[in-house]
Amino acid sequence: MTTLPLAWTLLTVSLWTAGSSQILLQEPVKVLYPAISTQENIECNCINSCDSVYWFRRTPHHSDLQFLGKCNNAERVNFGADVDQARFKLSKRGNTAFVLRIDSVKAEDAGTYSCILKDKSGQDTWRPGTVLRPGETPPTAPPKPKPKPPVKSVCRCSPKKKPTHDGCDYLVLWPLVGATAGLALALICTLYYFSRLPKKCRHNFVKMRQMP
Repeated sequence: MTTLPLAWTLLTVSLWTAGSSQILLQEPVKVLYPAISTQENIECNCINSCDSVYWFRRTPHHSDLQFLGKCNNAERVNFGADVDQARFKLSKRGNTAFVLRIDSVKAEDAGTYSCILKDKSGQDTWRPGTVLRPGETPPTAPPKPKPKPPVKSVCRCSPKKKPTHDGCDYLVLWPLVGATAGLALALICTLYYFSRLPKKCRHNFVKMRQMP
């Protein structure tokens, strides 16, 4: 019941559009789930400039394709036989769509609703239809897969080297080391000199006394 069989299409063409060319659109079937006693709108969109529309349906209670009615651009409506005109309304919406409105939707309204668009040149455009399932619960969409947590990359690199000192540090450090070493050497030499000074003076004094 989700598609309109080709046999129904050919039968309806022979009865309603004899002598005209037909186009059967390959479109996905739309499924509606209206609640009981609510209102539902079924649209039939025009591709080009449309002159009128024919509405049909097939329900589980009727094996044959049932003609619901015809509506033209002036919204002049002709209903089919045994159609509840108090609940089924045919109209046009703007310049691009015809609308089948069903008031106080009942469980027995379940079925496949289709439309035929006729333009001024006599060409008919068939749309695959809309499936109506009053009172049914729409199927739940499958849960979206949860995104996987990001995998942490393991670093196998060598340990980070300690940051080296700036080259300016060495330019200051080495002169200081050299100056310190020079001062230490001068201090040692001075101390050594003064430690030797008394002995040298006594030696000179002894030599002076021994002279005639």
